Amino acid sequence: MGIGTASPALPATCPDTAEGYPFGIDMNDTAPRLSWRFVEALKLSADLHAHQKRKGTDIPYISHLLAVASIALDHGADEEQAIAALLHDSIEDAPTTLGPDWVRRTIQHRFGPRVMKIVHLASQDGDVLLVSASDKLHNATAILKDHREIGDDLWARFNTEAGKAGTIGYYRSLVNAYRATGHHPRLVAELDAVVSRIEHEAGHGAGGDSAVGGVWVSDVRRPLRGSCYRD
Repeated sequence: MGIGTASPALPATCPDTAEGYPFGIDMNDTAPRLSWRFVEALKLSADLHAHQKRKGTDIPYISHLLAVASIALDHGADEEQAIAALLHDSIEDAPTTLGPDWVRRTIQHRFGPRVMKIVHLASQDGDVLLVSASDKLHNATAILKDHREIGDDLWARFNTEAGKAGTIGYYRSLVNAYRATGHHPRLVAELDAVVSRIEHEAGHGAGGDSAVGGVWVSDVRRPLRGSCYRD
């Protein structure tokens, strides 16, 4: 389904027998599962980012969005948090033919105010931190992997003014900001461990960088433009 096309009609009521569901879903299975709303978000995300790749690679950018949603789900995300994870870059990276206002209205209409709040980073609560830290954990993991492969040539992919010190300092500042909220300590600890490995292997001491100090959860995509792992 392409952008701008109508979604397929949904039944007015859910089927009350297993035969009414695809793939023989067991109606007696009470385990939580993701609904058609998650699938709609995945389709929208795939369309919005169809022509993007991960920075310095030929990897489709959707791989990052799937990874962020997966990390968030591993750390207890509900469906709306997982949807926000899929869409977390959609406004910032809106196709020029559509514009951010169209994307914003579409998210609000299809998925509601809570998803919109998370995507907008409109607070410093647990919802926002879960998606934000999941995003940064995947980015940091990619940085560590790529540094092991190509060394300090990696830093040329990012904000050229920040370089190695600014990029690593940014991620250390994020760890400190996340930890100060008290939300999702296990996720923050995982991010801390990856950032610590980057600091160690890149020969950059912990403690952040003055150029990116004072990072707040709501600022995580704004202080160091170019730190995101996309083209």
